[in-house]
Amino acid sequence: MKFTVSSTALFSRLQAISRVINSKNSLPILDCFLLELRDGTLFMTASDNETTLSTSVEVNEAEEDGRFAVNSKTLLEALKEISEQPLAFTINLGNLEVTVEYMNGKYNLMGQNASDYPEAKSLGANAVEMSLGTDLLLGNINRCLFATADDELRPVMNGIYFDITADDLTLVASDGHKLVRCKTFQAHGDEKAAFILPKKPANMLKNLLPKEEGDVRIGFDDRNATFTTYNYQMVCRLIEGRYPNYTSVIPQNNPHRATIDRAGFISALRRVSVFSSQASSLIKLSLGQDTVKISAQDIDFSTSAEETIACQYDGNAMSIGFKSNFLIDILNNIPSTNIIIELADPSRAGVIVPEEQQEGEDLLMLLMPMMLND
Repeated sequence: MKFTVSSTALFSRLQAISRVINSKNSLPILDCFLLELRDGTLFMTASDNETTLSTSVEVNEAEEDGRFAVNSKTLLEALKEISEQPLAFTINLGNLEVTVEYMNGKYNLMGQNASDYPEAKSLGANAVEMSLGTDLLLGNINRCLFATADDELRPVMNGIYFDITADDLTLVASDGHKLVRCKTFQAHGDEKAAFILPKKPANMLKNLLPKEEGDVRIGFDDRNATFTTYNYQMVCRLIEGRYPNYTSVIPQNNPHRATIDRAGFISALRRVSVFSSQASSLIKLSLGQDTVKISAQDIDFSTSAEETIACQYDGNAMSIGFKSNFLIDILNNIPSTNIIIELADPSRAGVIVPEEQQEGEDLLMLLMPMMLND
């Protein structure tokens, strides 16, 4: 089995799929890439048994189709230092000896038996399919990921919930303290359906999609989902279970509304939060006529800070407490010059939305309050 391939094309594809490989694997074969030559195309696969990522690259001078596995770390480290040039691979399919020849030298390494490599799961006959733009999926995943949980007792919270209807697609993430709901009217399914995408494959998509164009085809059944782009295909195991009713936790009537410059608000929060209690990170927002006072204190170390910034607010004066790093995370993930904070009372969640929604989108974030000491 022989083929010649561009060193940079091979390295960039292998590096992209290598992120799925765990540092410690239950099966030694999962430390490897699966390489398969078929009709002049080299197909490459990496897997951790839950998520499988595959891609392909065109090759030259291909002789004899075949498949073999090779240690991912060894191959990546060897290719990393080679500048753009053709690499000639020769694989003895009998003893799995691999020879890689390049301009001034060659590598010899041992492959492993491809038949030991686990097969990627295929979707059942009841699979649901839909397509959406790469940028659209990437933007929504980026806004949701920070709000996913790490909760062993409630694994359904550890992923992004895709809620599909015939009119729209909504992505939801929550850790019980903060919640993100990204609704887009630019994508929809044929019927009502839903799945929970685990955090790891969501991170894989976050890394792969910036370089992809066109649409992403999504297919899923009760257990697995596939995401297919122009260059890659990912098959992943879904989180099983019922996602909580997220609409029920979003307060509907919020009479107190403040419009605040987002960048100035983040800067003030960062300065003042330095003086908050390290244990709680509590900051207090006091809304008054067209101003919001941000204050924090740490009684143990006798430190405190307060800062007042301008905003649009003409409701009754009220104060509410939030965890500062959660609030900063939320503000960092809203793509808008100004944000609106909608509040009902100090014991109910604060709703934070962009002043101007992006076209065809409805973005909402929610943060649970903290008890104020006074």
